[in-house]
Amino acid sequence: MNFKLDINTIEQLQTYSALLNKDIDTIIKEALEEYFVKSQEKLLKDTLEKENAMTNLSYDEFWDGVDL
Repeated sequence: MNFKLDINTIEQLQTYSALLNKDIDTIIKEALEEYFVKSQEKLLKDTLEKENAMTNLSYDEFWDGVDL
């Protein structure tokens, strides 16, 4: 696997590595883990919203055409 990072990102990694006293690999791993968690939450939220949009009917829509 090859990754390409711009110089600004590399400089930020080096700066935060020194400030946090963490190696760059750890910073990248933690950042990716957080990204994956947030992405999964967003996907689940989007999926639920789509399901709710298809299944939520108003009172009138639900009873439309029903004769009691």
